[in-house]
Amino acid sequence: MITALATGAFLGLSCGISPGPLLALVLAQSLRHGPREGCKIAFTPLLTDAPIILVALLTAAQLAQLQWWLGIVSIAGGAFLLYLAWDSVQPAPPDSMDPADHPGSWLKGFLTNLLSPHPWLFWLTVGAASLARMIASSWLAAAGFLCAFYLMLVGSKVAIALLAGRSRNLLAGRPYRIAMRILAALLALFALLLFREGWKHLDRA
Repeated sequence: MITALATGAFLGLSCGISPGPLLALVLAQSLRHGPREGCKIAFTPLLTDAPIILVALLTAAQLAQLQWWLGIVSIAGGAFLLYLAWDSVQPAPPDSMDPADHPGSWLKGFLTNLLSPHPWLFWLTVGAASLARMIASSWLAAAGFLCAFYLMLVGSKVAIALLAGRSRNLLAGRPYRIAMRILAALLALFALLLFREGWKHLDRA
């Protein structure tokens, strides 16, 4: 049980703080709309990962046959990230947000995580192998692994959102626009990387 908790916590923290589309979106929403919206993004893996884990457990042994699917997911995710990047290029200052403006954090986070190949690749490789090993040991160990994994995955992103939300009050005018454009550039970069990954997967299919 201790091994399951330690493994889940280590993998969850690694995934939580590693650069990627979801982390960039956590920062962007926290700076633009406040830490509450960034925290919503941080929680979206709890909504999107269940079907990914199920598919991974059922098909991990046939990973080579899923190249076309990973390619399509990558390209779709890249297109969505380009939209998010464009949305962040010229944001309104934090103190001028219209109360009627809906950040749409749940939907953005849901689509970003579901259309990113990163959770698919993780769960189709090390995630599925680790979880299958825990299930073979006991269902309690598997549950402990998942709880520790998502506690650290979501917790680390929530902490980042809160830190970004505090620094948001220190930004005004030009510094804020520069910060948002840097994040937009990061989202666009991740989009291009997803396009490249997508073409590679389709080429192998």
